[in-house]
Amino acid sequence: MFFVYAVLGWCAEVAFAAVNSGKFVNRGFLNGPWCPIYGFGVVIVVLMLTPVEENTALLFAGAVVLTSALEWITGCVLEKAFHARWWDYSGLPFNIGGYVCLKFSLMWGLACVLVMRVLHPTVMFLISLVPDTALAVLNAVSACAMAADLTVTLLGIRKMQSRLRLLTKLTADLRELSDGVGEKISADVISAVGAIEEAHDSYEEKRAEIKRKREEIIS
Repeated sequence: MFFVYAVLGWCAEVAFAAVNSGKFVNRGFLNGPWCPIYGFGVVIVVLMLTPVEENTALLFAGAVVLTSALEWITGCVLEKAFHARWWDYSGLPFNIGGYVCLKFSLMWGLACVLVMRVLHPTVMFLISLVPDTALAVLNAVSACAMAADLTVTLLGIRKMQSRLRLLTKLTADLRELSDGVGEKISADVISAVGAIEEAHDSYEEKRAEIKRKREEIIS
């Protein structure tokens, strides 16, 4: 169930991005065609809300709360761990830290109602058609593939952060060198200008004195 909805969630994200941007965007944290947050979200909703599935109001409200909490926690963890945001609702009204907003929380609630009422029964029926051994193999292969994807992604982000820290240090060193050279040049120029002004003032004083003495002699 988790892997099925992780893949379907990725497909939904790609479709949504295509409608908004007019081009393909490989959405999600990982490289593969899956978004684990959708897998976790649907599993949590199914486990927690199946008892109230027949009550549409409770199902909708519970889905809004559960999916919003999951989205908020996931957004916080990703930003704290990797200093980046994979989504940002800051420009939308009634948002909390940019991690969740009313518009998408209501959309997740509605989507979960449709999933529980329409999609999930079909998914579970199709899963039930797969022999237990084949299902175990599919789960194992999917788990290994996602674990490998996660490992490569984390290593890539760590390497990128390491390079970013190196570039930041290099930039800081260059800025320090630049400031030092600039301050020395500025000090030399200011000193030279001051010396020129002093020499000019001295010249003008001597010139004025010579002119005064000449006038005294003439008179």
